[in-house]
Amino acid sequence: MALGSGCLRAGRGLLRAAGPRSLPARGRCAGGRPPAFGFLFDVDGVLVRGSQAVPAARRAFQRLSDGGGRLRVPVVFLTNAGNCLRSAKAQELSQALGLQVSPEQVILSHSPLRLFSQFHQKCMLVAGQGPVEENALNLGFKHVVTMEALRKAYPLLDMVDQSRRPKELPPPTTGFPTIEGVILFGEPVRWETSLQLIIDVLLSNGNPGAELQDIPYPHLPVLACNMDLLWMAEAKMPSRFGHGTFLLCLENIYKKVTGQELKYEALIGKPSTVTYRYAEYLIQQQAEKQGWKSPIRRLYAVGDNPMSDVYGANLYNSYLKSAHQSQVQAGVKRSPQAASPQTEDHLQLRKDCNNSVESCESILVCTGVYRHNADVPSKTKEFTTETVFHGHRDFCFDPSLVEASYIVQDVNDAVQLAFKKENWS
Repeated sequence: MALGSGCLRAGRGLLRAAGPRSLPARGRCAGGRPPAFGFLFDVDGVLVRGSQAVPAARRAFQRLSDGGGRLRVPVVFLTNAGNCLRSAKAQELSQALGLQVSPEQVILSHSPLRLFSQFHQKCMLVAGQGPVEENALNLGFKHVVTMEALRKAYPLLDMVDQSRRPKELPPPTTGFPTIEGVILFGEPVRWETSLQLIIDVLLSNGNPGAELQDIPYPHLPVLACNMDLLWMAEAKMPSRFGHGTFLLCLENIYKKVTGQELKYEALIGKPSTVTYRYAEYLIQQQAEKQGWKSPIRRLYAVGDNPMSDVYGANLYNSYLKSAHQSQVQAGVKRSPQAASPQTEDHLQLRKDCNNSVESCESILVCTGVYRHNADVPSKTKEFTTETVFHGHRDFCFDPSLVEASYIVQDVNDAVQLAFKKENWS
């Protein structure tokens, strides 16, 4: 996986400017002692199931809040959802949890794309659902083409649904911009249309109306958000297809057609370390905004999906250990992404920011994707010998990375556990 070393170098200045601007005051800490820890909460399967709040979620946030409903510790909501605006997700969480959540506390799967400024001036095709064009513009992209605009410009490309085929041969399209890259925000509604048109754009080097010549390789830059194969909703069946399933289809179609591997310029969202680095930055910004002088030392990442939440937290914990020990080579060897230049970039990027965080511990709950026969298991063993790998193609399976630091029943138990470890009341 190539995450693009220039992406993070170009984004360092943005990290300094991307912090909370209007986070409400959170009040005093327990006993006047500022917190030395923060929480990264997954959303689906941890706090909500579809549109319904998990019962333990409100109890958890009652523990986290003071008598006035203000959070006593820094919190970031770290979700692989991406088919909405941050403000909409913040409002949804506010209603579910019974307290005011700021958009600056929410990290969607695509939020770190604001760091990839070298693509912001390029003409980018955006795929997914929801306000994809508005999301792209909010992230800094200046020239955006939607899948629907592309389909209308070249109606002969989308031929699966016979009801949408043109009845007459349309005139040639003129003046349509050359596409210079592709952003995959999330799973689309019409998979067949998106798969077809994305492949067309890659094969034609951004000019799908032209007659196909030699297939270009490497292909145009592809930036993908959210690698989750599955996610948990209201259905009784275990999990629903996520964007990772769509990516799997796209990767295999591209390889079948061209004989080459589809390559990504960026893969973000959990379990990418880029996403966790961004979350750490926002946690620190919250603490600074409250005037809490004690540095944040530990992060607790609470999730329900071993292959995104646990894997990502453990991978980031490995990176933190490497950074603090100043052993860059040791860190690269431990990381499943060793082929990527991103590790050195992260270590360099870290020098530009407060580097107080020493660990990121993973806490797995049993209210979502992960289920266990026992009520409150103490350790997970099945993932250490698992032969079915649900993670993304570019993240090698490492049994140690999907073994959670702790397994508890629900998010309220997770908060209690962290409070006990921190001697926090």
